[in-house]
Amino acid sequence: MDDSAATRRRRSRSRVDAPAHGATVGHIVERLRDDVLARRLTPGDRLVESDLTQRFAVSRGPVREALRRLAAEGLIEHAPNRGAVVRRLSPRDICELFQIRFEIEALAARLAAQSADMAARARFSEEIAMIFTDTPRRMSDYLDENAAFHAAVLRLADNAQLAEVSARLRLPLIMAQVGDALTVEVMNVSVCEHRAIAKAIIEGDATAAANAARAHLERAAALAVARREADAEPRN
Repeated sequence: MDDSAATRRRRSRSRVDAPAHGATVGHIVERLRDDVLARRLTPGDRLVESDLTQRFAVSRGPVREALRRLAAEGLIEHAPNRGAVVRRLSPRDICELFQIRFEIEALAARLAAQSADMAARARFSEEIAMIFTDTPRRMSDYLDENAAFHAAVLRLADNAQLAEVSARLRLPLIMAQVGDALTVEVMNVSVCEHRAIAKAIIEGDATAAANAARAHLERAAALAVARREADAEPRN
């Protein structure tokens, strides 16, 4: 991306985001996180403190704290001579994160299927009803639905430590998966996989639920790695 394009994009965001009396650290974190997940900020983009202080009408202190929190989430990193930049995951990073996520998702699905809390199971069925609709999905709709589905599985699994570990891994993985790779076909396949996981959970088949969750994440990992490798290829 050339400097003029970056400047136009920063100016566009500043017109929308600058609040009348300054932003809180939480607000800054939320907006920058949204920018990364929506790919308004892409891997390698710089986060310039002076631009952010103007955008959010704050001093450098809140901006630096927001950047520190985003770095802790794995969304940004500090590069030599460049300052804060949106983190660029390597294919190995993605593989390693997904190796952990395979186990987390499989365990969550297994525990959810084994839940004996009938009220919680009923809530789960209500919360995931959207995955059984055939309405065409935009990317933003799919990402919201995807997050809601996996959150519902974790709630039914009812393991606070598992949910905490999963939350720490969610954002970098979404960042690796979104973008041009999320075609209509890819999203439709993912929805079908969600339905298979949900069916096994509802039927109480813990083994099938865990296997379906693992297969879903294995495909997502392959997709994410392929996209990252394509991004890394030199362009003429």
